[in-house]
Amino acid sequence: MKYIRSNSLKRLFSFGRRGFGEENDVGLVVSPCEEHPPRPSWKCFSYEELFDATNDFSSENVIGRGGYAEVYKGTLNGGDEVAVKRLTRTSTDERKEKEFLLEIGTIGHVRHSNVLPLLGCCIDNGLYLVFELSTVGSVASLIHDENLPPLDWKTRYKIALGTARGLHYLHKGCKRRIIHRDIKASNILLTADFEPKISDFGLARWLPSQWTHHSIAPIEGTFGHLAPEYYLHGVVDEKTDVFAFGVFLLEVISGRKPVDGSHQSLHSWAKPILSKGEIENLVDPRLGGAYDVTQFNRVAFAASLCIRASATCRPIMSEVLEVMEEWEMDKGKWEMPEEEEQEEELWGFEDLEYEYDSSFSMSLPDSVGST
Repeated sequence: MKYIRSNSLKRLFSFGRRGFGEENDVGLVVSPCEEHPPRPSWKCFSYEELFDATNDFSSENVIGRGGYAEVYKGTLNGGDEVAVKRLTRTSTDERKEKEFLLEIGTIGHVRHSNVLPLLGCCIDNGLYLVFELSTVGSVASLIHDENLPPLDWKTRYKIALGTARGLHYLHKGCKRRIIHRDIKASNILLTADFEPKISDFGLARWLPSQWTHHSIAPIEGTFGHLAPEYYLHGVVDEKTDVFAFGVFLLEVISGRKPVDGSHQSLHSWAKPILSKGEIENLVDPRLGGAYDVTQFNRVAFAASLCIRASATCRPIMSEVLEVMEEWEMDKGKWEMPEEEEQEEELWGFEDLEYEYDSSFSMSLPDSVGST
């Protein structure tokens, strides 16, 4: 496997000794975020450390697989539990190697309580990223495991708010905007006290402040979460994540998967319910009616705004937080022009998501497999 490394990689992994805002050899611009310390706190691990921590990258330690990477749980010599993401040796696609490096450049200086921190990396015998290990698991694993007791409403609301704050930070807290492109319940990990942390930045992109949007090909993401403008035109901006976050909110409050067994997307199921104002039909029946009605109404309304087909009619994340947190909601502010309402009715979401060109690179639905 030919990795893009040598001197360029060595310089990439020594961000702390360089001036912020400089461009490096792999085309990454390192830009500090508002909450960042002056220098990155992550370290370069040796291959031997990760080898020992994961018991020789044992198959028994695999906790996740994607198109070009595997994730292993491990325990460092000091006792800290970690998740090690390894670029698979079978991958010969140089683009994937570059994207792996871009992931490091994107998250290397991110610091927020609702974003999974990068602990370090390794460039010996392959490419590796090291993160904190979530002992609780992902939101998807807890919501959809019928063998576990249902999450109570207080916990769900905490998860929804924390994820919104983390996503708002990525969009606005960093001096250079980060668009995640794969917001979904399986990428939101939980701490022992159920604090959510946005993870998996494999599809994330940094967008310069002077760009309103970015066109990306190939289209990558997960069925049930793709915004119409992204699927049709490859257009990526903050509203791409907002749409996916709306689907995530629906998943949290309803307990339903983003795509069901009949291949119906969650947002296409929810839209007529929301438009009729019958939002009580969205509630996860496993809650048994035990939920805060005011909070639920706020979250459901926020979701309805986020999944609008027209990106211009969707809120930005600061507005989503206002809707979810404020005591008073000005619904009149979010009334759509008549022509936009007609456009909403014309969208056929099932056709949009399932009649796709085979050349597109998309993840399987969460109901079928994880990415």
